Amino acid sequence: MPRNGSFAILFNTLVVMFMLAPLVIVCLVAFTPENTLSLPGWTWSLRWFRKVFEHPDFVTSFINSLWLATVSASLAVGLAVPASLAITRGNFPGRQALEGLFLSPLVIPHLVLGVALLQMFARIGATGSFVWLALAHVVVITPYAMRLLIAAMTGYDRSVEHAALSLGASRLTVFRRITLPMILPGVSGGWLLCFINSFDEVTMSIFITAPSTITLPVKMYMYATESIDPMMAAVSALIVGLTAATALLLDRIYGLDRVLVGQR
Repeated sequence: MPRNGSFAILFNTLVVMFMLAPLVIVCLVAFTPENTLSLPGWTWSLRWFRKVFEHPDFVTSFINSLWLATVSASLAVGLAVPASLAITRGNFPGRQALEGLFLSPLVIPHLVLGVALLQMFARIGATGSFVWLALAHVVVITPYAMRLLIAAMTGYDRSVEHAALSLGASRLTVFRRITLPMILPGVSGGWLLCFINSFDEVTMSIFITAPSTITLPVKMYMYATESIDPMMAAVSALIVGLTAATALLLDRIYGLDRVLVGQR
């Protein structure tokens, strides 16, 4: 048994190292002083990070991504909260179908969604609009908030709510003073998870962004098709850092183990 346990630890360690190796290499290349993609030697430099912040297109696309992720995550959570309440507490025909509809973007390729949304936006004349781009991101990221909120509401003890209702509190007051505070970790975790996925979304966004709404991942893709230099590694390192910081915040608020297994 100890031998099997040591083998499992070694195997898991190798898997983790294999998964993290590309990210570590990219982050190391970002500090190279050379003009080509190469690992830094004894000399490390921040020149490529400075170039990123001096590049107006990257700064603009970063602001677009930040604003888009914030708006999309807020709309997604605002939609997911009442939908999750209806699914977990309601008993009406089509409840399972409604849940499947909200979670369906998880299994639909983003490439297919991008092409479909491009055709729809072209027909209604909504191409190039930030509002429609945000709504498209809401479609993609809402299932992540739904998954956490449904898990948080499953098995939820409603005795406190019933006591408040019996004492004369309105349903709105019960939701605001009792229900929402008790599911707040799921709401906060869902918002952060939606923010990460919206900020990193590139496959669908390529089809529906306009010159005025280009996001950072799309700008990186466009830049990579023209030239490859360490500035791409610097941008990637910044995104890795932002994603890691958000993931740590998510772990502190909700717990990454709950996110991954979907348990309350």
